[in-house]
Formats: sequence, C-alpha cells, structure tokens
Amino acid sequence: MSWYTKVLKDYVTFTGRARRKEYWLFVLVNAIIGTLLYSLTFISESLVFLYWIYGIAVFLPSLAVLVRRLHDTNRSGWWFLINFVPFVGWIVLLVFLCLDGSPGTNEYGEDPKGSASQY
Repeated sequence: MSWYTKVLKDYVTFTGRARRKEYWLFVLVNAIIGTLLYSLTFISESLVFLYWIYGIAVFLPSLAVLVRRLHDTNRSGWWFLINFVPFVGWIVLLVFLCLDGSPGTNEYGEDPKGSASQY
C-alpha cells in the first residue's frame, strides 16, 4: 500500500522517475478501488458520485506517475500523447510502460532502483 500512497503524496510531481513497480501497483490499486466504487452503483445509483469523485481525485496523480514512468525509460512525458493515435497508440504506450528503466542517471534524474529510500 505504500507504493499507492507514495504516488498520492507526489500528487502533481511531474519531475523525476518512477519504477515499474510503483506505476503498476498504483494502477492495480486504482483498478481495485474503482471497481469496488463502481459496484456500489449497482446497490444504489445515487452512489455513482463516489466513483466520479474518486476518478477526478486520482486523475492528476495518475498522469504524474505516468509521466515519471516515461522519464524512467528516458522518454519525455509528452509521449503519453501517443495514446491518442488510433489503433496502435495505446499499444506503443503500453510497451513503453512495461520496459525496464534506463540504468543509472538520465536527464530526468537518478535511477530509482539505485536510491537508498525504497518502499
């Protein structure tokens, strides 16, 4: 759970790098929470506002960790826009997000795998 809260603490930090583990655990916890909140709407449609509030609340942290993940692969954060290319854009972005980060320091910061403060 610390990986999830770490991303939320770095709410709008678009600088630096994020490990694969940080990104994918955040995505996993987000999906679980989103699914649980969405399933509440089947109990009562008036609870749909919880789902939307959560989605709005985690939009910027999700975007920030995506950009930091791209930085870890030594790519500009603007590469997230490739997601809007029809048919293949999301596949290319998925491949970038699954690649291992560049070893050592790159132009976006130090290697998060090598830092002493691991969660």
